Amino acid sequence: MNWACAPTDTSKPADTTMDVSANGVTRGPDKSVPRDGIGDIAKMNDMTDTTNPANPADPANTSTTDLPAADGIDAAAVPVSAPPARRPRTVERDSRIANQPGFVLHSYPYKETSLIVDVFTRDYGRVALIAKGAKRPHSKLRGVLQTFQPLSVGWSGKSEVRTLTAAEWIGGLLPLEKSALLCGFYLNELLVKLLARDDPHPALFDQYVAALNRLAHDEPAPIVLRKFELALLKETGVAGNITRLNIDGQAVEPDRQYVVDPERGPRAALPADTWPRVSGKTLLDMQNEDYTDMATQSQSKFLMRFLLAHHLGGTPLNTRQILLDLMQL
Repeated sequence: MNWACAPTDTSKPADTTMDVSANGVTRGPDKSVPRDGIGDIAKMNDMTDTTNPANPADPANTSTTDLPAADGIDAAAVPVSAPPARRPRTVERDSRIANQPGFVLHSYPYKETSLIVDVFTRDYGRVALIAKGAKRPHSKLRGVLQTFQPLSVGWSGKSEVRTLTAAEWIGGLLPLEKSALLCGFYLNELLVKLLARDDPHPALFDQYVAALNRLAHDEPAPIVLRKFELALLKETGVAGNITRLNIDGQAVEPDRQYVVDPERGPRAALPADTWPRVSGKTLLDMQNEDYTDMATQSQSKFLMRFLLAHHLGGTPLNTRQILLDLMQL
């Protein structure tokens, strides 16, 4: 439903990789980049491909939030529904694409020597690509197809799963480490489960790059995640302006209490409501990406957890469960 970076590091990454997830996704080696700017990410903005971007395709699954423990919300109070249905569209996929900025979100084995790689690209959205021979010991792709590394990719084919023809490491981002690494995988899982394939979202791509850069520079993870979660819901069309009431379009008042209907937007809170209550100030702060107020940080966490759980249709997030398991060790 719809409501009304760091300078370029030119050094090539080492061949060393580190397994992080059971599905075979690995991360690249360490690189140092100064704090200001995105560096070579700027080059990604200027890249051009040989054809026009693909049109949106079939719907994907739909996502949950701050990685701390999932307490504070009664699961029975979360309205669970199937992911929002999208109108089927005819997709005319381009046969050959080159020099497309992208990031590996997820990969898994295909036959004996190959991989199927889920790549998030700037102009074509999520695309599934077969990386032939990528598992061979001397394949050049082994050290390139890493998560959280800016890539220039190319592919050919018109089927749903196309063939990777080129992948080049660009550089320009620091590697993610420790808790930031888990947050990065959380962002990837949100994209895989909430974003349909072949559905371009250039603005969301830029938000993803910015989020990775902030995590790499040790900015507060909860704030980084809240900004990206809200941007993701808006870009996928399930959230709009959270500062306008769903009944009459009036602006929320900072001192009043509200609840956010996952399907309709904000409304005044009622005594019988079991959904998370948030102040009008929190909604205004979230819309303006201002999380300096601790009350805004706390209320936004539970609100986004609630909204994402709804749009996931009850599907749990693996990254959240991993963190919960680690906390029990």
